[in-house]
Amino acid sequence: MYYVNHEQINVRLQFLPVLSEACGQLVAQWDQAEPSARLLLHLAQERTLHLAIESVTDVGSLLIDAFMMRDASSYEDIIDILAGEGVFDGQVSSILKQLVALRKPLVQDYAAYPREALHPLILALPEALSAFAEAVPAFISREMV
Repeated sequence: MYYVNHEQINVRLQFLPVLSEACGQLVAQWDQAEPSARLLLHLAQERTLHLAIESVTDVGSLLIDAFMMRDASSYEDIIDILAGEGVFDGQVSSILKQLVALRKPLVQDYAAYPREALHPLILALPEALSAFAEAVPAFISREMV
């Protein structure tokens, strides 16, 4: 029998709409802001991306542990394992792999992180996070039978 930490998974999944809303607000404000006044938007964008990475990989790690999947060797590997187990489809996997690839630049190379434009993932994240949030409980239900 598997032990699934539903509480921790649900807390993280329930946070994903907040991140999607933040993405929407960033897009809306980006076009209206003068280029010289975008510093706070850049920093908000970076934090939104970082929180999305942490949320997705936390849920992924909880699923990997709960269903005794192979150990992940990296953040990208978490996404590969979940995609390989059929948690979500290839399109979601592709976006999430691009997302987790940003972790090192965002948390280690932040002083040199480019702050010139709206990151393309900000546009793609709401749909991917929504699909992820639907796919995880569906996977748990299928596996718990």
